[in-house]
Amino acid sequence: MARFLIVEARFYDHLNDQLIAGARAALEGAGHEVEVLTVPGALEIPGAIALASESDLYDGYVAIGVVIRGETYHFEIVAGESARGIMALTMDGMAIGNGILTVENEDQALVRADPAQKNKGGEAAQAALALLKLQERFAR
Repeated sequence: MARFLIVEARFYDHLNDQLIAGARAALEGAGHEVEVLTVPGALEIPGAIALASESDLYDGYVAIGVVIRGETYHFEIVAGESARGIMALTMDGMAIGNGILTVENEDQALVRADPAQKNKGGEAAQAALALLKLQERFAR
């Protein structure tokens, strides 16, 4: 049994609840423990994961959040930099599934967040599980 930390940027409660439900179901369904940590925004997710990794309490992570395009360039910064930060940690060997939705509107987010539809929270958890298996395979 592994321990996973879901790190969520809780901005859209109803969407995050669905993403977390999908991720939790995938992880707990595979027999793992899950804890949820909330941070202010998507830009803080990679930093929170990096800090949590120093504790050695967790084996893997799932990033959860929703970034919806607005009228300014801020969307591109948040979407790109949060993904870049997560990818940098993953390239350092951490098992992280990226479930941060980057969408044009709330309707797109609803379809992707819903565990009965696209289930992107569950897919992110599956990615974290796959990376954890790779870690175990290549551990020396």
